[in-house]
Amino acid sequence: MQTYILKRILGMAVVMLIVATISFVIVRVVPGDPAAIMLGPDASPADIADLRARLGLERPLPAQYAIFMGDLLTGDLGRSIFLDRPVVQALAERAEPTICLTVMATLVALLIGIPAGIVSAVRRGSAVDQATLGLAMLGASIPSFWLGLLFIQFFAVRLGWFPVAGYGDPGAGFLERLRHLVLPALVLGLLSSALITRFTRASMLDVLGDDYVRTGRAKGLDEWTVIMKHAFRNALIPVLTVIGLTVAVLLGGAIVTETVFGLPGVGNLVVQAVLRRDYPVIQGTLIVVAAVYVLVNLTIDLLYTVVDPRVRY
Repeated sequence: MQTYILKRILGMAVVMLIVATISFVIVRVVPGDPAAIMLGPDASPADIADLRARLGLERPLPAQYAIFMGDLLTGDLGRSIFLDRPVVQALAERAEPTICLTVMATLVALLIGIPAGIVSAVRRGSAVDQATLGLAMLGASIPSFWLGLLFIQFFAVRLGWFPVAGYGDPGAGFLERLRHLVLPALVLGLLSSALITRFTRASMLDVLGDDYVRTGRAKGLDEWTVIMKHAFRNALIPVLTVIGLTVAVLLGGAIVTETVFGLPGVGNLVVQAVLRRDYPVIQGTLIVVAAVYVLVNLTIDLLYTVVDPRVRY
C-alpha cells in the first residue's frame, strides 16, 4: 500500500507539473501583449510597462518559467490585477460558498441517485424502471442555467420560500447562508443524480445475477439484506468512481449555477477573471482545480479497499 501511495503521489506531481506548465503557456500565447490585454485599451504605455515589470514579462521565457515554478513551490499563485490581493487569498475568500454548495449538492445527488438506481435495477423492466431511466435521461439533458431560472421563478419569486440570489448579508449567520444555497444545491444535485442513478442501476444489474446473490436468497435471507449487504456493496466501486468525479466537478466550481444564483464562489470569481482578463486568477484557479481533481481521485482509489476488502494495491 505504501508503495502504491508513493507512486500515486509521484504521478500527481507529474500531472500538476503539466497543468502548471499549460497554465503558464496560456498567458504567454495569447495574441498581443498580455499586460495590454489585462489593462484594456485605455491603459497608458507607462501603465503597461509597469505591469509587464510586475509580471516579469520583460524577462526571457525560461527565466519567467523558472520564477513561476519557484513561486508555485512556495504556494504563491501570483497576485490578482483587479482585486489587488494574492490569488490564494482571493480563492480562500470565495471557497466557503463553493465548498458548502458542493457538499449540499452531493448529498442531494446521493439521496436521489443511489436509491433510484437500486430500485430501478431491482424492478428491471417495470414501469418504475422505465420512469426512472426517463427521468435520468431528462436530468442529464436539462441545462443547469434553465433549471436554475425555473427554480428561482417558482420557489423564490412565486412561493417566496427561498431567496432569489446572493449569499446573505455580510453579517448573516451560517444557517441563513445555507438557506441561500438550497436552490442551487437542488439544481446541481438533481442534475448530478442522473449520472449516479444510471451507474448505480448498471452496476447493480451486473451483480444481481451472480451466484452469491442467488445463494443468499436460497438461504432464506430477506430481500433487503440480499440487495443492500450482498449486491449493493459489491456494486459500489463503479458508483464510487462516479461520485468522486461528481464531487471534483462541483468543487472545481459550478460556474453557470453560481452565476445564475449570484453566489460569490470560485465559479463566479473565474467568470469575473475571464471578463477582466485577470490572468493570474485564471492561472491560479486552474492549478487549484487540477489539484482538487487529483486529490479526489486518490481518495476514491483508497476508498476502494474499504468498500471491497478483495481490492489490493
